[in-house]
Amino acid sequence: MNKPDKSVVIRELKDYTFITLGLISYALGWAAFLIPYQITTGGTTGISAIIYYSTGFPIQWSYFIINAVLMTFAIRILGPMFSIKTTYAIFVLTFLLWFFQLIMVDEMDKPLQLLGDGQDFMACIIGAIMCGIGLGIVFNNNGSTGGTDIIAAIVNKYRDVTLGRMIMYCDIIIITSCYFIFNDWRRVIFGFVTLFIISFVLDWIVNSARQSVQFFIFSKDHEKIADRIIVETHRGVTVLPGTGWYSKQDVKVLVVLAKKSQSLQIFRLVKDIDPDAFISQSSVIGVYGEGFDRLKIK
Repeated sequence: MNKPDKSVVIRELKDYTFITLGLISYALGWAAFLIPYQITTGGTTGISAIIYYSTGFPIQWSYFIINAVLMTFAIRILGPMFSIKTTYAIFVLTFLLWFFQLIMVDEMDKPLQLLGDGQDFMACIIGAIMCGIGLGIVFNNNGSTGGTDIIAAIVNKYRDVTLGRMIMYCDIIIITSCYFIFNDWRRVIFGFVTLFIISFVLDWIVNSARQSVQFFIFSKDHEKIADRIIVETHRGVTVLPGTGWYSKQDVKVLVVLAKKSQSLQIFRLVKDIDPDAFISQSSVIGVYGEGFDRLKIK
């Protein structure tokens, strides 16, 4: 068995560290601001919150059960590393939700309202920002908190839809359904405000809102790099012939168009194969075609 490369191990440890930090932010947003003010939003956490508000069944256990079922079906579609990190995130978030709810209680053992009575809207904003930051950090490090995040990650992998927007589509139905629990449109409005803030912050953190980049890659291992880019990023690669005018030697130039959110993955990939490769990255104004924006000119 080949010994894991040190840089790969360090990269994975870094990913897990940041995923954990993101989960702490997400769990704190729920335990400190959303749950005490009975605010819900989408996703499996939102479903679990609705169950908790209506029955008292602990939110962390509903979250864990729902995600366990989803992961059973999703593990074949998602990559092995993504699935491992998602499973890790589900277990850690289950613990964090339990832990923060355990310590954030008042004298009556009820959820502590840090902002005081009647501060529902402010709690909604702060909680949503913390959740959005947490999700953004998790997604940026190839993780997921499960639930609709799994669905969003799958769709984002094959279609030109931002993560925040895909989660929003999945979660609208969940938020609307909370009316039948509370019979209060005010709760529904808070849920949508939370949803939009989370989606905005998530897209801002992940930086995947239809921003594309163009790569020119010069490497002696261009075939290996091209194969891995196609397999791992699902982006096309064009090979152009060239001549190094100083050396007068023939070279092959790889041209890749990708989402800006995939830049780090491509840089990592090239570095793993050829640390001495020459790479040029530039932003492009618009990319139209399969996997990118649709050309809407009649």
